[in-house]
Amino acid sequence: MVFGATLEVKSHKHHPIQVVWPAGQKAICRHDDLVVHGAVVVQSRVAHRLTMDSGWVILVEPQSALGARLSQLLGNQAMIALQELPAATPLIPSAEDDPAAHLGGLFGALDMKQEFLAQSTGDTASTVADERLRTLLRELDECLSGACLKPAGWRAVEVARSLSLSEGRFLHLFREQMHIPWRPYVLWRRLICAINALAQGASATEAAYGAGFSDSAHLSRTFKSLFGLSIREAGGLFS
Repeated sequence: MVFGATLEVKSHKHHPIQVVWPAGQKAICRHDDLVVHGAVVVQSRVAHRLTMDSGWVILVEPQSALGARLSQLLGNQAMIALQELPAATPLIPSAEDDPAAHLGGLFGALDMKQEFLAQSTGDTASTVADERLRTLLRELDECLSGACLKPAGWRAVEVARSLSLSEGRFLHLFREQMHIPWRPYVLWRRLICAINALAQGASATEAAYGAGFSDSAHLSRTFKSLFGLSIREAGGLFS
């Protein structure tokens, strides 16, 4: 959950579903020839561009309970405008604010407040059926609240062994239930670890090394490919 100002984001796509709730007058999201003004939900791995004066950007794991509700809302559409929203536009938060306090009204209007509050308080309920994968995802979630688990420990062959699966069976099962291959999923997780480190005051080099990127340039290229802007352009989003 990020509140940003003056975003001009080039075409990009990422694993999470994206929800945009603008506070200013200008917010335009584009996918191919489809253009949506105002609040919008963008499906997972759909290329899009975003221009926004200020507002909230919320990224949601598609296999979470909240992600499942948003996917149901999207249906087969790449992105949709949100029509029935709170009458008031979102307020500009301070650094000490709890984002959930600002966003409860938005997801309440979508009849998803329960799923949103559960997700925002650390309940990682998932639509993934296999308990072995659920355990793995819970271990990965430990990176979100503490020190990042070293990426070298998440090689497919090692993870498969820990789950008593062959590497081939693990890779097939993961893609089948998560709808994304293991390697790009882990890359996404490593990027989140790096962003957390940046938010805690680490340099780009320190964040890159800690999350398993070869150097800060590698981290910056990955960040731009998934978010449509460079780390430098993102600026205060990490504060």
